[in-house]
Amino acid sequence: MNKYSKLPTVKTGWLLSSFAIAMLLSGCASLGKGAAEAVLEKSENEDTRLCQVWGEPFTGIEADLVKNKETKVLFVHGVGDHIAGYTTQFLEKLAKELNLNVRSEGQKNIELNTPVFPDKNLGNLRVTHLLNEQNGKELTFYELTWSEITRQEKALLDFDTSGEYDFRRAKINGMLKKFSNDTGPDPIIYLGQSRVPILAVYAQSFCWMATRNWSDLPNSGQHVCMGLDDSSADRIAKDNYVIISHSLGSRIVIDGTQRIASLLAAPEKHLSSDQRAKMTLSKKAIEALQSKRLPLFMLSNQLPMLQLGRELPEVAGQEASYCDPKGANYNKRMLSETEIIAFSDPNDLLSYGIPPGFAGKYIDSRLCAKITNVNINIAKVMDAFGMADLANPMQAHVGYDTDDRVIALIAKGIGNAGTSPLVKKRCEFVKEVK
Repeated sequence: MNKYSKLPTVKTGWLLSSFAIAMLLSGCASLGKGAAEAVLEKSENEDTRLCQVWGEPFTGIEADLVKNKETKVLFVHGVGDHIAGYTTQFLEKLAKELNLNVRSEGQKNIELNTPVFPDKNLGNLRVTHLLNEQNGKELTFYELTWSEITRQEKALLDFDTSGEYDFRRAKINGMLKKFSNDTGPDPIIYLGQSRVPILAVYAQSFCWMATRNWSDLPNSGQHVCMGLDDSSADRIAKDNYVIISHSLGSRIVIDGTQRIASLLAAPEKHLSSDQRAKMTLSKKAIEALQSKRLPLFMLSNQLPMLQLGRELPEVAGQEASYCDPKGANYNKRMLSETEIIAFSDPNDLLSYGIPPGFAGKYIDSRLCAKITNVNINIAKVMDAFGMADLANPMQAHVGYDTDDRVIALIAKGIGNAGTSPLVKKRCEFVKEVK
């Protein structure tokens, strides 16, 4: 759960400006108490929030929950300082939707490290195990927290919200300034020297997910995953992987997965000779990875905005060559398919649908990406006496991971026999074909 979803409710409209520098929210004319309550009551009683899905059918996590196979889900957060456990509410709702009624007594916490930055603390991988005792289905949930990388850089702004300075602001403005200083710098920092460490820590998380099962993972302490060896090949072929991300986390996931594709193809571009000597990249394990379908559920998707001003991927516009079994480079792909399900709320001023042609130009062809867009109202839209429609853009940005329709779509998909009754009732599906 995003920590900002519990900020105090303000009976105002909201205006959200550019996220490149900071998120600034300001109020407009207030509503009378009685009138505002009437509007809110109407909004709560008549939940007409839209949910439209355009693309190909997808099955969700439940279809992969098969006895004697382990499904592994990696969650990558977006902007703002996060601490371990930030996914607790989301995970509890997902477990209930998937009928996973038993969970590990505690979590395993791996302090992430990498040969590329051996002396740097990179964050935390918190792992929880879930299962259904009756049918033997199990899921391992990996929660990546990378805030430790950006926390020190953002300390430069601490004076701005300190007791020496913050008292000069109005209370609401002070609250919003704290929010701005916590979230606004992250995309800027990611474009700087912290980008490679963040991508390295994502690769470490993916490595732990691919090479170890729940029982094999260390309980705690600082550890390095040293690559894919032959012993991992059978596990990679057998297990199922799912990645869920929020806002900037989606850019990290795409960049990080593209970096892994490049690393597997040409390790010398990313690792020194000493580092390569310590890292194992088994041909058998890479071939097993090439057979995998990887669903990516991107909440508050920002890929189009965060592509602006960036270089094109290393390999682009060559889907037929890499993804068609008859293609010349088919044996050089990273995955058999990357299934991107991009969630965006029209009232979330920081999220975007993915336009046609985006994957071919801006996503590495070795990922074999396919796109499905989910256009969904997360924040409730209120009619302010016929004068204006109002939806809180902050809630529209942070509320995805606790919305029941989003949880049901991730768990059971749409356009298939196992689709949740809630999704059938509340969401419209339009199949798109090329």
